[in-house]
Amino acid sequence: MVEPKASSSSGTPAVALPSSSPGSASTDEIAPARPRQQSIALVDDDRNILTTVSIGLQAEGFATRLYTDGETALKALTDNPPDLAIFDIKMPRMDGLHLLQALREQSSLPVIFLTSKDEEPDEALGLAMGADDYITKPFSQRLLVARIRAILRRSELARASTEETVQENLPDPVVRGRLSLDPARHQVTWNGEPVSLTVTEFLILEALSLRPGVVKSRNQLMDAAYSEDVYVDDRTIDSHIKRLRRKFRAVDPEFSAIDTLYGAGYSFTDG
Repeated sequence: MVEPKASSSSGTPAVALPSSSPGSASTDEIAPARPRQQSIALVDDDRNILTTVSIGLQAEGFATRLYTDGETALKALTDNPPDLAIFDIKMPRMDGLHLLQALREQSSLPVIFLTSKDEEPDEALGLAMGADDYITKPFSQRLLVARIRAILRRSELARASTEETVQENLPDPVVRGRLSLDPARHQVTWNGEPVSLTVTEFLILEALSLRPGVVKSRNQLMDAAYSEDVYVDDRTIDSHIKRLRRKFRAVDPEFSAIDTLYGAGYSFTDG
């Protein structure tokens, strides 16, 4: 059953497919607590895709929130963030790229892009702007679920690290010259200035900074940032590196600590 949410004055109504409500428990019996359902926001102007993908994700145990345009989605994603969002790139009023740009000003929410085969420049731009992954249409539901679970696992690990309170069990911060990287709290500073990174960016930077001066191939960086059941190509890693450099240069225009060895990979060196 699909129930429309109340629409905003400027946006298209969002629709949600609620999960069925549990039966009533007897007065002398306490029902066991259910694990929290992870929620996925889907933003696409194609209602057929919204419905099909939503039904498939609900069958995998996810709760879904559906939005048919970027303007409506932006307020909902910032006011009540889901665990992950999936954006189509081509949408009226506010496309996926502009939605991601606006969202990244306020949130590091994991985002997957849905793209068409003729949208490769948009894919690269989306990754450079802060998307965590992309999937080309047409895609299999199995692949989409695998990508979602991989990104959520990385997000959960980062979140669990920040909630760890026993100091002796926390990994030590990594300090390399002007870089300070705290895996336990998912925090990064450069020359004392905070730098906000996505989970994928953090894992790539961590892999580079743990072995300063050592060239890491793209395959090695893929292994560090993605689980075994997720495939990404070289262009994805290159886009993440460009985005990392852009974020560090926002706090230090002279940033040059990530070196490129053409044909081999990348390395981190700072003083």
